[in-house]
Amino acid sequence: MAAHIRRRLRKGATTTAVAAAAVAALAASQAPAATLAEGPAGGGDPKAAGEDTASAEDDGAATGNSPYYTDLPPLVTPDKPGSSSNLPMTGSAEAGIPASILAAYKQAEQTVATTDPTCRLPWQLLAAIGKVESGQARGGRVDANGTASPPILGPALNGQGFALIKDTDGGAYDSDAVHDRAVGPMQFIPSTWASWGQDANGDGRKDPNNIYDAALAAGRYLCANDRDLAIAADLDKAVLSYNRSTEYLRTVRSWFSYYQRGTHEIPDGTGTLPTTPSIPSGPTPNPGTPSPGTTPSPKPSPDKPGGKPSPGPSKPGDGSTSPTPKPPKPPTSKPTPAETFGSLENAGTGPLRATAGQAFDERVAVLARNALGAPLGKVSVTFTVTGNTGTLFAGGKKTVTVRTGADGTATAPELRAGEKAGEFTVTAVAGTGRPRTLTYAATVTARQADTIARTDEKALVAAPGEKFADAVTVKATYKDAAAAGVAVTATMVKDPLGLFDNDKGPYFKDAAGKPVRTLTTLTTDAEGMLRLPEIFADGTEGTYRLRLTTEGGASVVIELTIQAPEETAPEGTTPEETAPKETDTPEA
Repeated sequence: MAAHIRRRLRKGATTTAVAAAAVAALAASQAPAATLAEGPAGGGDPKAAGEDTASAEDDGAATGNSPYYTDLPPLVTPDKPGSSSNLPMTGSAEAGIPASILAAYKQAEQTVATTDPTCRLPWQLLAAIGKVESGQARGGRVDANGTASPPILGPALNGQGFALIKDTDGGAYDSDAVHDRAVGPMQFIPSTWASWGQDANGDGRKDPNNIYDAALAAGRYLCANDRDLAIAADLDKAVLSYNRSTEYLRTVRSWFSYYQRGTHEIPDGTGTLPTTPSIPSGPTPNPGTPSPGTTPSPKPSPDKPGGKPSPGPSKPGDGSTSPTPKPPKPPTSKPTPAETFGSLENAGTGPLRATAGQAFDERVAVLARNALGAPLGKVSVTFTVTGNTGTLFAGGKKTVTVRTGADGTATAPELRAGEKAGEFTVTAVAGTGRPRTLTYAATVTARQADTIARTDEKALVAAPGEKFADAVTVKATYKDAAAAGVAVTATMVKDPLGLFDNDKGPYFKDAAGKPVRTLTTLTTDAEGMLRLPEIFADGTEGTYRLRLTTEGGASVVIELTIQAPEETAPEGTTPEETAPKETDTPEA
């Protein structure tokens, strides 16, 4: 065993040769379940025993404050800072991470990034906790599926040097029907695993002894309570929720920093076994029956109702015999993972497009998931319309709040497009503290027509310099229905197809009375009808054309004629009388 043992005793912690030998023997054992060091081994820092020495978000701990390994990283850091796991497979086994273990940490990081990207979980944090809890699954001793063989079990949490946690799983996970034990590479107690367990390798089982399942469960557990692990305070809270010990936090932090500077992959089963377990200082108060997902708060000790156990004799000369007991903390009710909001996703919302003034066919829908990735009901989602198209939700509101149903989905009310064409957004926001946000792009298009035609066929004729006596009236339709509010452009053109604009012949007048041959401010009325402004003729006779086009591509070309009126005989005369007479030529 000497080849596998490199001891780095943490400062202030002592242990006996007997305890060290026992740990080494247990680590190498091929018994059905290899355990961490169990029971007191003499001396040690009480902080390492899981005492409440630091502030955390709750009184629970994923591991039940089980013992952990206090070995520290090598003094020589990796050669390539910042290169993480991309270093070549060189260096000490103590510094490396077994291949399957490293793959599980990275997979967990990627999975959590898709369901809770605001948590910003780094795989190096999982690696640090895995190193401290089980020495990276006892140096990567896992089978082809990533399952520890033999299983990894912590000592019985029987109140003898550890917390007292009576059996909660009937021995299903820890093979102990009397007391609970921390289980697997990430050392979850059964009650916590019942709430946070995952099936990350897709084998249909949530196995705490499988590194893929355990790593994902640890990642989701660390991200609970809307934590952002890129923030130092949130990261500390997350680690302390795993084991409520300041010494534990310092140890995990040291490995986290080490792995951030760089590490390398080593073959499974070749990692160095840790040698230095944390050592409890004595019995801890009975925590009672744990609630799902947490380790319960300690009960008051028998001799001090409502307080914590006496820390020992009073300081000399202070005139007291024992410290004043602290009042008990009021019980707190923390949401279970199944009740904790985890992520917000698009629930299949399609493209958001509508014509001005019309209702959108598509409605915005979102899906809320809990911390375990399952649909979560009763989550309040606020939908907000932002933009200047005039689009509103049904009822004329820009902001509405909807709660998710049992299937985790919330659907916003129907959207009705405004009269202005353009783009706008709909934003969905859910959660407090660190809200999750989704933004949907939407478009309002101008009202359209697929046909436009004159309402009569009367010829349009005007004399030079006069105006056309008959007005031009057209009707626009869309899918055989009147197209109201459709923009129409009128242009004088030269050719029958209406491809070339004209600069002579008929014209409109602008507000100043000047001739214009294009109008772009025309719109059909509620019946799809449009009566054009007056049209005037210049002094050039001929046949001209007027092209009308609509939003949607409909068009019509109308013929306009400028010609002088024919001369007519005075009233009461005949054509013969008005014709020139022949003059008789006198004879010579």
